[in-house]
Amino acid sequence: MRRTLNIERANQAMDACGLNQATLAKRMEVSKEAVSQWFRHHSFPRPDKLLKLAKLLKLSFTELVIKEEPEAPVIAFRRMRGTVTKDHHIEKAQDMGRLLRELVPYLPFDTLEVPPVLKEPGTRYDYIQQVVAKVRQDLMVSADATLDFHHLIRRFAALQTVLIPVLWGNRKRHENALHIYLPDSRTTWVYLNLDVNLHDFKFWMAHELGHCLSPDLRNEDAEDFADAFAGALLFPKDKAEAAYACLKRSKTAAGFEKRLFELAKREIISPYTILMEVNKFAEHFGHVPLKKDHDFFKDLTRFNQQYPNVSKIILDTEQTSAADFVSRSGEALATPFFGILRQYLSKSDQGPSYVQTVMDLPLLDAKGIHAELS
Repeated sequence: MRRTLNIERANQAMDACGLNQATLAKRMEVSKEAVSQWFRHHSFPRPDKLLKLAKLLKLSFTELVIKEEPEAPVIAFRRMRGTVTKDHHIEKAQDMGRLLRELVPYLPFDTLEVPPVLKEPGTRYDYIQQVVAKVRQDLMVSADATLDFHHLIRRFAALQTVLIPVLWGNRKRHENALHIYLPDSRTTWVYLNLDVNLHDFKFWMAHELGHCLSPDLRNEDAEDFADAFAGALLFPKDKAEAAYACLKRSKTAAGFEKRLFELAKREIISPYTILMEVNKFAEHFGHVPLKKDHDFFKDLTRFNQQYPNVSKIILDTEQTSAADFVSRSGEALATPFFGILRQYLSKSDQGPSYVQTVMDLPLLDAKGIHAELS
């Protein structure tokens, strides 16, 4: 990875600070020639000089330095509510992606063909419905049938996506799921946090599947498409139309909520997802959107509390050994990840620190998984 100074930003900062190259050289105690070399991209400042330059220009490292990495890992987060993606989140995830490159030779997929992706993904209602209809058709799941976890897992496998189960807890993190695409090998890796509610987990899986189908999208465009795709895949137009008619017949707020929550139980998705898809249908076809009661989110919290976290369902205990975690989560998600990691560890001298970084785990947990796979 090549690093260069962001000359345009540096010149703007120099103007704002009333500096030129000569005064900058004097303040930094280096020659004018040295500064000239930096600004002509003929050399790059040493770490101590770079830090001093950033302070003098009142710029952060990311503002001052351009990292040139044509095949840099592409990152997409399923963020925790209320969090903001910052530079250090992306840099940390890209470091994980660079380590994942070492596992690519052990992938059990056909390397002759690239899995199909969408040509021009977008968020138009008709387009999204067309896409999810095609995905359901490929999975042999009708428009009125309930999509379950096995369907989603099968689709990930068809797209040669490696699912990575992790236990990241349910608080004090930036992300609940992480998508890493490696352009140089055209491989996709999806981290799924098992420490979440069943209904949210299903939506996040569908959301990550949307990223897999649209690897060329970036930033908010990618998130908007993945969200639109996930909701429509789990509750497509035909279901939304029927639900709209059913919910509209409710005479009271309590009756409305009861019917909505019964639908959610049957579909194993969040009542909020259903309401969103029903109202997208209504708005698209010129109907009056349905309104939720002011206590809706409190009732939604109580609804979610009826169901255990996915980690509890899969692992069947609050405390689990590394061996149980590897076998049970690997089997539940039908993922080749632990087999890939086992092969790599057996042929390299990597220790627990590799597992710690690539899975973003505490060192103690990483040691247990390393011991299990070595």
